[in-house]
Amino acid sequence: MNNIENTNIRHVAIIMDGNGRWAKKKGKVRIEGHKEGIKAMFRAINFSINKIKVLTLYAFSSENWKRPKKEVSDLMNLFVYILKKKVKILKKKKIRINFIGNTKVFCKNLKKYIKKTEKITKKNKKLILNIAINYGGRWDIIQSAVKIAHLVKLGHLEPKEINEKIFCKFICINEFFPVDLVIRTGGEYRISNFLLWQIAYSELFFTKVLWPDFDKKIFEQAILSFSKRKRKFGGIVSKKFEE
Repeated sequence: MNNIENTNIRHVAIIMDGNGRWAKKKGKVRIEGHKEGIKAMFRAINFSINKIKVLTLYAFSSENWKRPKKEVSDLMNLFVYILKKKVKILKKKKIRINFIGNTKVFCKNLKKYIKKTEKITKKNKKLILNIAINYGGRWDIIQSAVKIAHLVKLGHLEPKEINEKIFCKFICINEFFPVDLVIRTGGEYRISNFLLWQIAYSELFFTKVLWPDFDKKIFEQAILSFSKRKRKFGGIVSKKFEE
């Protein structure tokens, strides 16, 4: 794609959907679809380097616990394997990895590798990679409200002082650029409880391509679509995007 660096896009979030359906179409068990999804994830990460500043991936939602126990167990083991064997590759590429979501519920081993991964990549600046794991937009908003309520209880904050700016300080990924574009694969047209607060004015791109088949071409199509849109943010068209 030409002039991709001139699209004013800094932060892309992706709902990686379709692993299970991909496996079913191939006559394989669902975990094989997730393994292929990991390959697509690395393609997306490699494409993002030097093109955007932040990439946020929806890896496991708070609702995914409802899936069959065998699939959830396989996914947890897959997460551990990736963090144990593949993080070194991302570290060499100077990628900083953050995890967002309620990680307290995970097993001791997975929590250990999550903490280790964040620690060893903390100083990297080539790309910020946020992995949403056991994440839900409603949970995110609630945990922010709880923290604010605690400050009010301690007398550090007056209720009348609570506003959007204050709330943003406690929401996940608040320290990074706002989400410009949300991509969802798999042919579904919904947000599925992903970054509800953060994507209030993000552009959306939906594709029928199942996540394991997601590649550079589809990513470029999404960014090209973004570059052609006029972003108003509830008001007039921003001059930044008219130029």
